[in-house]
Amino acid sequence: MELLVYSADWCRDCREAKRFLNRHGIAYTEINIETTPGAAEAVIAHTGKRAIPQFVLDGRWIQPYKPGHGFLYDEMAELLGVGHLA
Repeated sequence: MELLVYSADWCRDCREAKRFLNRHGIAYTEINIETTPGAAEAVIAHTGKRAIPQFVLDGRWIQPYKPGHGFLYDEMAELLGVGHLA
């Protein structure tokens, strides 16, 4: 499984997404949209907006949060095959 996480240091939902992955021992490659050339543009090209965090799981783009509701713990636990640890 290859997991990319598009994020930024200032993003609260990004920090929560990475905490979730770290708690479950899920390896990922972080791509900071503020420091990686072309990263913000890639997010926009694939999602139609500058919305982070974004997961790219084996080439499939996934928004792991819902605006106004935060990180989607249950959905991401199921998708990644792990138990829910908030």
